[in-house]
Amino acid sequence: MTIDFRALAPEGVQALMPYQPGKPIEELARELNLDPASIVKLASNENPLGPSELALAAARDALADLCRYPDGNGFSLKQKLSQRLSVKPEQITLGNGSNDVLELVVRGFAGPGAEVIYSRYAFAVYPLATLAAGATCVEVADRDWGHDLDAMAAAVTERTRLIFVANPNNPTGTVHGAEALQRFLDQVPERVLVVLDEAYCEYLSADDGFPDGVALLARYPNLIVTRTFSKAWGLAALRVGYSISSPVIADILNRVRQPFNVDSIALAAATAVLDDEAYLEQARKVNSAGLQQLQTGFDALGLPYIPSAGNFVAVEVGEQAAAIYQQLLAKGVIVRPVAGYGMTRHLRVSVGLPAENQRFLDALAEVLAEGAGH
Repeated sequence: MTIDFRALAPEGVQALMPYQPGKPIEELARELNLDPASIVKLASNENPLGPSELALAAARDALADLCRYPDGNGFSLKQKLSQRLSVKPEQITLGNGSNDVLELVVRGFAGPGAEVIYSRYAFAVYPLATLAAGATCVEVADRDWGHDLDAMAAAVTERTRLIFVANPNNPTGTVHGAEALQRFLDQVPERVLVVLDEAYCEYLSADDGFPDGVALLARYPNLIVTRTFSKAWGLAALRVGYSISSPVIADILNRVRQPFNVDSIALAAATAVLDDEAYLEQARKVNSAGLQQLQTGFDALGLPYIPSAGNFVAVEVGEQAAAIYQQLLAKGVIVRPVAGYGMTRHLRVSVGLPAENQRFLDALAEVLAEGAGH
């Protein structure tokens, strides 16, 4: 008798589809026999500047102790973050990327019988983590590609344990201002935890009315703010993320956190890069100019797009989006299809360096002129 081992997995796990990351440069080079140096990757919302020199130097120094386990408590990084954010070290939970922290939250506070609320077109990890924990997904319809915060608050029931809010949102780039976010938090019962996913917060400015989630923690004890070093800080390969919450919530997260979940090289690089303000400022400037370059290019091509507050833009290319994606690959340009999010007419494009952005825009114009799918 042949055993179907999939049937042995919990029901929620059986319902999962694996997360599909952006196609790696090496994979496309193998598939199409292309020179990796000729390929432009604008698929994974990475920092196009390359890593900070301070981070590189710290990473190199950490190599000498590869035979040792990392600091399981991440003391130095927590100290640096606590000083920067004006929070206590015991409010910080470190993760193997912020994805790891998002999963810790679900594992720590949700499970069978619990409901987790998130928005349509929001980050794919929210339902993945929810289903894996055996909890129930509650997807709330979007408003103009972003979160309908009033509808999300209205969806709360006695079974609700968590609400995920991405600000800015991935993959659409939409963002809520400080006033809208506070009105939403005022509506949510304190027994319901709100996870404010601020993976792209470094691209926002408080001067423009955007919220700093950490500043809201004192007023909302049920708030958990998650952030990452993978985007503006340029450390995507090392996988370092963190959350800031009340010490009580952080204690629960650390109970379900795997020991040594952030390696020594990542800890060293992340600690060092926090001193490189010049790098962060350059990343912001390059991103702002790149967003403008891409959006101006889309206007010239007559393509609608969703105005973005992140380091990417979702552009509407029509019913042939899948074919256009493939034809861009053939030209050595990798972007991100988002049909898995239900956005079958869009492609998501990360901001690159000026020449990379132009390479993509030129390739897209060629594909559209050739007639995608023909």
